[in-house]
Amino acid sequence: MDRRTFIAATGALAGSALLPARSLAQGSRADTAADALYEQLFQEAVARSPELATSLGLDNGARAALKSQLSPRTAAERQKNLAVTRETLRRLRTLDRAALSDANKLNTDVLIYSAEAREIAPARFGIDSVVRPYPIFQQGGAYFSVPDFLNSAHTIRTAADAEAYLARLDAFARVLDDETAEQRAQAARGFLAPGWSLDLTLVQMRKLRGSPAAEAGLVRSLVTRARAANIAGDWQGRATRIVESRVYPALDRQIAAIEALRPSSRAGDGVWRLPDGDAIYAAALEQMTTTTMSPEEVHRMGLSQVTEIGAELDTILRGEGLAQGSVGARLALLNARADQVYPDTAEGRAALIESLNEDVRRINAQLPRFFATLPTQPLEIRAVPVEIQDGASNGYYRSASLDGSRPAIYFINLKDVRDWPKYTLPALSFHEGNPGHHLQISIAQTSRDIPTLRKLGGFSSYSEGWALYAESVANEAGVYRTPLERAGFLQSYLFRATRLVVDTGLHAKRWSREKATDYMVETTGFARPRTQREVERYCTQPGQACSYKVGHGVWSRLREEAERAQGRRFDVKQFHEVLKEGAMPLTILEARVRARMAAG
Repeated sequence: MDRRTFIAATGALAGSALLPARSLAQGSRADTAADALYEQLFQEAVARSPELATSLGLDNGARAALKSQLSPRTAAERQKNLAVTRETLRRLRTLDRAALSDANKLNTDVLIYSAEAREIAPARFGIDSVVRPYPIFQQGGAYFSVPDFLNSAHTIRTAADAEAYLARLDAFARVLDDETAEQRAQAARGFLAPGWSLDLTLVQMRKLRGSPAAEAGLVRSLVTRARAANIAGDWQGRATRIVESRVYPALDRQIAAIEALRPSSRAGDGVWRLPDGDAIYAAALEQMTTTTMSPEEVHRMGLSQVTEIGAELDTILRGEGLAQGSVGARLALLNARADQVYPDTAEGRAALIESLNEDVRRINAQLPRFFATLPTQPLEIRAVPVEIQDGASNGYYRSASLDGSRPAIYFINLKDVRDWPKYTLPALSFHEGNPGHHLQISIAQTSRDIPTLRKLGGFSSYSEGWALYAESVANEAGVYRTPLERAGFLQSYLFRATRLVVDTGLHAKRWSREKATDYMVETTGFARPRTQREVERYCTQPGQACSYKVGHGVWSRLREEAERAQGRRFDVKQFHEVLKEGAMPLTILEARVRARMAAG
């Protein structure tokens, strides 16, 4: 997941329908004031962000103008957002917490925590995010996000939607120029991605720029969808003219700027190379794990878990006749075996995606055994768009909108099908789909126990930790059909444990990208191209990779604690109902689970 901060799309709902039923029914003065503030903050957030409005399916009616807009990407906008964050904190702190219900104490605590985290990057470091400290890199920037957003989030059902697409296409050029200026300014401060990242970025920019305007994906997306909706108009000609006269020249200017800046990129791969780099990493690690674990503690935790999980894998591999060499070396041999590799063809890719859909169907049949609340949104599985696959993550999830305009999508990067041995795929589906991200986020989206404002963002340690825990629920359900598929599940855990070592190695111990990649290949057995893409993500998005296993540790420990405390009274379905309370920092999650246990 991109991400992996998610936007929990809530659909075309408005007004009091968005307020949680629990608080409306309760009606105490303090809770009424809190509910009103949550709703007001939500409406203001939507009004400020055209992208958020579209992602939520709320760019219609009174907000229809937002569908024609894109947010600025400037230093002035960052300062404006900082002021909004500080005002949000002030307003939340005026609530009479002592008089609030337990549910609204939770809501307020989580919202304050989130706002305090958002304040750090612009206030302390003058950047948008400690986890994404570079304006432009191989997985970040308007060139990377806007085309995908226009294609997969901007719906086209009417002529007005198509006109709005054209307006956004024109705005894309402005955003590119804004971001080019911002990158120049940040580079002067020392905030410029590593050279290899800029090289990858340039490859992707040139690919986006490479087609004649009339054949560009930006044009085809509009034309194809307008035709499917029977919307008359010269969409081909009009979009082509905008791309040719506005977008491509802006993209050319950005390419030229990155080429000019490339020689000034500082040596090194971790954020230690940046001004206040150690402080940025500490802030990123805390933000992503929602703990106060030090880099050294996380590093040691990773090394310990690599050893533990490796021992379990050794047993399975020996049972499969793979007894020689390290666990990583044996996994590498398994990954390359002919029976584990799909053909590198269109047909092979289609068969791979169908296998993922079959995995989802199998686990869906088992969900009622473990969950009282089930996801209702549709889930599609798609290949990462070719235009961005060189720099994109190996897999990620995008949530649905409840108005039905857009399904949830789980993307898989099929640049090289050899990156995806067959035995590893079920665990991926259970992580990204059900009972992982799709189930967790869908339950939060549809919950009436939390205000809509809390559905707008997540905590990586909570959501990624849950998704890893979900892989073990699939193991409980017996849907790993062979010992090798269970090895794929354990390899997923090994991979995430290795991330703890690598992320802290890169950013705290000054490992090179090459050293980190070597370690991951040796430990996990994954193919080098896939592994290098992962390491490159960790280099430019510090701390995020640590959220998975840290979060998983907390979810697993809380499950074990509940089983011990409740004994025969333990009900796994009720334990999982905590998902209806929405994403939260791990420290708060621990308190909430224990409170639920105490209440029976």
